[in-house]
Amino acid sequence: MAEKLRIVPLGGLGEVGKNLMSIEYGRNVLVVDAGIMFPESDMLGIDYIIPDWEYLRDKESHIRAIVITHGHEDHIGALSHFLEEFNVPVYATRLTRGLIEVKLKRRRMSAPATLHTCAPGDVINIGPFTIEPYHVCHSIPDGVGLGITTPAGLIVHSGDFKLDHTPVDGWPTDYAKLAEFSGRGVLVLLSDSTNSDRPGNTPSEAVLNDAFHQVMREAPGRVIVATFASLISRIQQVVDVAAQHGRKIAIAGRAMAENTKMARELGYLNIPEGMLMTLEEIKKLPARETAIMATGTQGEPTAVLSRLAVGQHHSLHIQEGDTVVFSSHTIPGNEELIHRVVNRLFQQGADVYYDPLSPVHVSGHASQEEQKLLINLLRPRFFVPIHGELRHLKQHGKTARQLGIPAENIAVVENGYVLTFGERLEIGERVPGGYVFVDGARVGEIGPAVLREREALGRDGFVMSIIRYERRTGRPMGRPRIVTRGFIFVPGAEDLLSQAEEITLSAASAKPGTPPAEVERQIQTALSRFLYRETRSRPIVIPTVIEA
Repeated sequence: MAEKLRIVPLGGLGEVGKNLMSIEYGRNVLVVDAGIMFPESDMLGIDYIIPDWEYLRDKESHIRAIVITHGHEDHIGALSHFLEEFNVPVYATRLTRGLIEVKLKRRRMSAPATLHTCAPGDVINIGPFTIEPYHVCHSIPDGVGLGITTPAGLIVHSGDFKLDHTPVDGWPTDYAKLAEFSGRGVLVLLSDSTNSDRPGNTPSEAVLNDAFHQVMREAPGRVIVATFASLISRIQQVVDVAAQHGRKIAIAGRAMAENTKMARELGYLNIPEGMLMTLEEIKKLPARETAIMATGTQGEPTAVLSRLAVGQHHSLHIQEGDTVVFSSHTIPGNEELIHRVVNRLFQQGADVYYDPLSPVHVSGHASQEEQKLLINLLRPRFFVPIHGELRHLKQHGKTARQLGIPAENIAVVENGYVLTFGERLEIGERVPGGYVFVDGARVGEIGPAVLREREALGRDGFVMSIIRYERRTGRPMGRPRIVTRGFIFVPGAEDLLSQAEEITLSAASAKPGTPPAEVERQIQTALSRFLYRETRSRPIVIPTVIEA
């Protein structure tokens, strides 16, 4: 009996980021991408989020390889964590491999990763899978979609794509390969949904040149262009325009500096000799002759732009006459952080350009008409919208139905749902596909309960009551000590804290032999009620009973 094809999305469906897809045939698993997602504003202290690949742990011996579509963080950011658990070969294009190597070097992997370079047009045989990368336009060079031939049929994974006829690198999406796939017959199309709610076509990257020319021409001083560290094509555009306006360029941000160095070595970034300078060197030039590329367009607290906004960068400071350009899209959930940074930059004296105020960014993702064209080119039997929030997936599913794909052949699902393809499409049980939080060196140790505590601490602070207690008599010994942070201004709250001491003393009086843990519960209950009654706030109450 023939095996069935199963596809299990473990990240990227129902959200923007942390893309990871498992494609299975029999006892063989092929993984596509392993990315991160930026934390939302209420995820206090979290650095980033990676996919939950618990589902794959008992299939470790079945994983044949992981294939990476392109070098953005939401597709490679979790790869180092994945390879720590699953020692499998990685296939990526030349630039994508270079970006991966930069990240793995920074992570200091415990074991060397097995990396293979592939290119559009290659045919890669991995177990029962035959993989054919094909070039797609995106906002980074060397991006690919994937044709994956299995014994059950051909899968086309679009990767992140747009149908840009005038790409800045002169390399449009490979329509001929898509037509060839169509001629063979496509079983399943997995298609990028990020812009499925935008009508029309996504503008070409080339339109940015006019906007950058205007900024460089009119800026009275330095121009600081902020974008993602991996957006190599955007760096090239800024370099080209800056050169025409007689400006030297510097890079601010370790990740961007490392990526720039690697991309130059591989030939993906052309910076004229003598044009790239250090931050210290560029300070000696007139402001009108300088441009700086920086990270931090998502409001990340430790990134260059956020530190500039609050005047805490070690070698750069905003000065009167600076022009700051946000050349990236806003990741959903980051709006508040970004607006805060923009406002602070204005306060520091900079002029700030950002989309939609000025056309300084275009999306790297296909809009509705391009998505329709891809579906019409391939005419797949089954359709699965990927890469996007649920609203994007739903809209993309509607578009597919409008083009004649039967509703029963369309799977609009979020992470974790097992999709089985045979004579018909079956949507099975849901497996774990949620968030794994990374907080410093801790991976997966922080969960929703800790985040709720952090939120409560940030909102109402805490009150700690420390008291000595004699279990034999069930009586407190001496006066309690009340410590509070983030709850109330202590010098103006002597009466309240004095009453809190009395409440603690009363609650710490118990029957002889009462264990300290029970006394702590009594203090917590009594003190919480008192503080809410007096202040209408609910600080976290932490009683500490020290047994004498």
